[in-house]
Amino acid sequence: MKTDDLIKALAADAKSVEQPIARTLAVAVGIGALLSLAAFLATLGMRTDFSQAASTSIRFLFKFVVTLSLAIPAFLLVRGLSRPDFKLDKRLWWLALGPVLLIGGIALEMISVPADAWHARMIGHNSFYCMVTIPLLSLAPFAAILYALKCGAPANPAIAGAVGGVLSAGIAATLYASHCTDDSPLFVMAWYPFGFALMAALGAVIGARFLRW
Repeated sequence: MKTDDLIKALAADAKSVEQPIARTLAVAVGIGALLSLAAFLATLGMRTDFSQAASTSIRFLFKFVVTLSLAIPAFLLVRGLSRPDFKLDKRLWWLALGPVLLIGGIALEMISVPADAWHARMIGHNSFYCMVTIPLLSLAPFAAILYALKCGAPANPAIAGAVGGVLSAGIAATLYASHCTDDSPLFVMAWYPFGFALMAALGAVIGARFLRW
């Protein structure tokens, strides 16, 4: 059977496939996120002034806007990519929402903060921990997402794996944002993308082999 014919055959059974794989993926993401949360609480935990920062600092809340604006579109994309008949079209651009919002936040930061303070805010105090912690916290959801995708039939294994990596990093970055005391969008721009890029690349490499059918 040719690949195109197999895809059509699988897609023809969409009614019996869509809900189970969607549920499998949702459960996998939930389990992976809970494992990551448990590891986060056992090792780092939320910052001591979390409540105060959440009620007084727009910069602190904006970090979650950025991370979730990457995680949510990535989840929607992964759910679609788990099916063989899913067409990416222009939907991959959903992942541009987070970077666009971040660019807007950086512009406002640079307007409201003196230029001689930009470098210090970008470097922050936790750059090393940021680059290490986000990938580490991504591992549990990443493994769970790959397992769920393996239960489906992605037509683009490398892309599915890469977007799964972005999703896992989005979950991890959201957790880490609640611990990190560096709230400037300049810091987020400089250090958070490392974890996303690393997990996306890892997902693409593993996905191309592990998710192939």
